[in-house]
Amino acid sequence: MSEEAVIGKRGVLVIPKEIREKLGLKEGRRVLIGVEGGKIIIEPLPSDPFKVLEEVIGEPYREEVDEERAMRWMREHAGR
Repeated sequence: MSEEAVIGKRGVLVIPKEIREKLGLKEGRRVLIGVEGGKIIIEPLPSDPFKVLEEVIGEPYREEVDEERAMRWMREHAGR
């Protein structure tokens, strides 16, 4: 699915409604933005990353201990 969009002032990009709805994107949802092969890639991050991390690592997430581990996991698994 592709739709045309326009980049506005200060680099603001409005994601078309149909695409937002398909991906469940709402105001405040965090995304990961990157560049691959000359294309902009926008991947929704899990809406509750701490719950996902708890499921993946099998124990409650502790920010002071697991921050670096969590960031690596989110970068590898965002949007999957």
